[in-house]
Amino acid sequence: MEKENRFWKKFYNVSKKTFLDWRWQRDNLIRRVDQIPFANKEEIAKVCEKYKMCITPYYFSLIDIKNPNDPIKKQAIPSLEELIEEGYEDPLAEEKQKVVEGLVRRYEDRVLFIITNFCYTYCRHCTRKRIMSLNSKIDSLSNLEKVVRYIKKNKKIKEVIVSGGDPLTLPYPILEKTLSSLCEIENLETIRIGSRVPVVMPMKFYDKNLLKILKKYSRKKTIWLATHFNHPNEITYFTKKAIENILEVGIPVINQTVLLKGINDEVATMEKLCRELINIRVKPYYLFHCDNTRGVSHFITPVEKGIKIIEKLQGKIPGYAMPNYVIDLPGGEGKVPLMPNYYKKKGKRIEVKYKGKIFYF
Repeated sequence: MEKENRFWKKFYNVSKKTFLDWRWQRDNLIRRVDQIPFANKEEIAKVCEKYKMCITPYYFSLIDIKNPNDPIKKQAIPSLEELIEEGYEDPLAEEKQKVVEGLVRRYEDRVLFIITNFCYTYCRHCTRKRIMSLNSKIDSLSNLEKVVRYIKKNKKIKEVIVSGGDPLTLPYPILEKTLSSLCEIENLETIRIGSRVPVVMPMKFYDKNLLKILKKYSRKKTIWLATHFNHPNEITYFTKKAIENILEVGIPVINQTVLLKGINDEVATMEKLCRELINIRVKPYYLFHCDNTRGVSHFITPVEKGIKIIEKLQGKIPGYAMPNYVIDLPGGEGKVPLMPNYYKKKGKRIEVKYKGKIFYF
């Protein structure tokens, strides 16, 4: 993990205090090609015609400009490879599985509430590229009443995953209205907030107003925060402080990493990521096989690569630091864990192969 240094120094016209103000970060989002110091501006502009660019100054400051293969750059800066016409606009069939506008039901006991189509940083590997580049914003409040009514009516629903876009980009009155309304649903036991704000704008969790809201509603329902670190370079002094503040208001944090070609598809990188996550008390939860989304094909690794990484991690890191490698089946059929096959039946016995050795049971 980096020490507290250098991050704001790339923006010489502002002080450290200004740089660490989340409102300054919000008001100075990088959206135009003339704001980035790369030579291939025409190529980037061409991609932006189809898939928008948006990056927080903080997240951009993590990029090593001199490294063409920088893992943050690959996640944040548009690439011509996004224009390859492969994959599906909606690989998980979320549009088909909508039960009311904004609400997707794939499982009996939980629903997905797509509450916004805005993020502080647009990840180039996003599975919802189809909604991230819409010209109009999703109207959260207009959908909220219908969503609450549906969940109340369907008593088997115990959890709602509030996602988007990023729910923690919402104005505080809308965020509080959403949490308040969801907390009033008796059959609802858990609220899971999906947010990359701890990664791309950690200083927002220095805001006492946000922490007050989260603390208030975490006392009424169990709230989990599912975040999205993909590379060890994303774990900094500032993210550590953000996670500490989230934990102090009583909200546990889990991490969902996407396996991305050329970014984190090496055992050493994944081991370091998992270790640094547990060091800041974030539970590695999922390692996702990258969805076959249109504009994302250049990030997709072979399935075997993910299985091999899990196999190599076994025994290298503690069990509680091991993520589950999962693939989201096309057509919205759900998540399936993919694990190395350590055993096979040999007569009446089970043969277990581990680290080149064979054991019988």
